Amino acid sequence: MSFRFGVLGAGRISNKFCDAVARIDGAEVAAIASKSMERAQAFAAANAIPKAYDDYVRMIEEVKPDAVYIGVTTNAHYELVMLCLELGVPILCEKPMFTDMEQAKTALAKAAEKQVFLMEAMWSRFLPAIKKAKQWVDEGRIGNPTSSNLTIANLMNKDPEDRFYSAALGGGSAYDLGVYGYDITTFILGDISIDQVEEYSIWSNTGVDIENHVVMRYPNTIATFDSSFISVMDERLIICGDDGMLIVPFSHYTTEAFLYDSKRNLVEHFKDEETVNGFVYEIMEAMRCIREGKLESTVITHRDTIASTLLYDKVNAHKPVN
Repeated sequence: MSFRFGVLGAGRISNKFCDAVARIDGAEVAAIASKSMERAQAFAAANAIPKAYDDYVRMIEEVKPDAVYIGVTTNAHYELVMLCLELGVPILCEKPMFTDMEQAKTALAKAAEKQVFLMEAMWSRFLPAIKKAKQWVDEGRIGNPTSSNLTIANLMNKDPEDRFYSAALGGGSAYDLGVYGYDITTFILGDISIDQVEEYSIWSNTGVDIENHVVMRYPNTIATFDSSFISVMDERLIICGDDGMLIVPFSHYTTEAFLYDSKRNLVEHFKDEETVNGFVYEIMEAMRCIREGKLESTVITHRDTIASTLLYDKVNAHKPVN
C-alpha cells in the first residue's frame, strides 16, 4: 500500500518535499493544508495533490494520512507539532523543529505519552557525502581528529518582514543555518555537552542573530562552525587529524567529499552522482521508522533535537537588550 503524507504549509520548502516524495516508490502526498485555501489549491494544482484544505485539523481527520510533514515558518512549528501529536499522527517537521529547550521537552514528553513518531527533518545527516565523511573519520582514515571547522552562509533579504530577519516568524542565523553546523559536526564527531560549547553572535536591529561563531571543545578536538546572513564565506567542512584531513564543500547540501593523507595528497574523492533531491533520504527514514512502529529515528534522535535547542537557548541568552 502507498504511504500517504499530508503536508502542512504551502511554502517553498514544501514544494521540495513534494518533489522528493514523487521520487519514492510507494509514497504519495495525499493532501495539502494551508491557512489560505487559495494558496492550498494553487499548491495542490502545481504538485498534483488530490485534496486541498484551509484547515489543518479537518485535513488530518478526513484524509487520515500515514504521516504529516510540517513545512510552515519556524514560529509555528511547535504549535503544529503539538496539534498533530494530540491527533495521533506521525510527524516529520522541518528544522528547527523547536526554538527552545522548553518547547522540545514538552513536545517530546507528549510524543512519548501518545506513542507517536516524531522526527526533525535534518536532511543533511542523510546525504551520502556526509555519511562518507563520517565513515572516513570512524575508520581512522585521518587518524585522530584534532580540529574541525564548518562554514555556512547565505546573504539573506534584510527586509524585516521577511522570515529570515523577522523575530516574530522565528528568524535568525542560528535557527536557519547554525542548526546545520551543529548537527553535521555532532553527527560526524559525536555528542557534546552544551557546557563545552561557546558561542558569539552579531545581532540585527530587528532582534535576530545574523552571524554566529561557535566553539565546541571535545576532549581531543576543537570544532568550530560559523553561520551567517551577512558574510560571504567559502562554504565547506574541513576536519583535520594527525594522519590526514577531509574536506566537504557546501556541507549542508553536498554531493562530494575529499580525503587527503598526511602529506596533503588526495587519496579518495567521493562523488554522489545519483541524488537529485536530498530530501528523499529523510523521508524514506521516516517511512521506515513509522512502518516498523518506532517512535524516533536513530540518525536524528530526540536527544539530538534537544541538544540543538540548548544551543539556541545559549545564543538567545546573549540577545542584546534594547
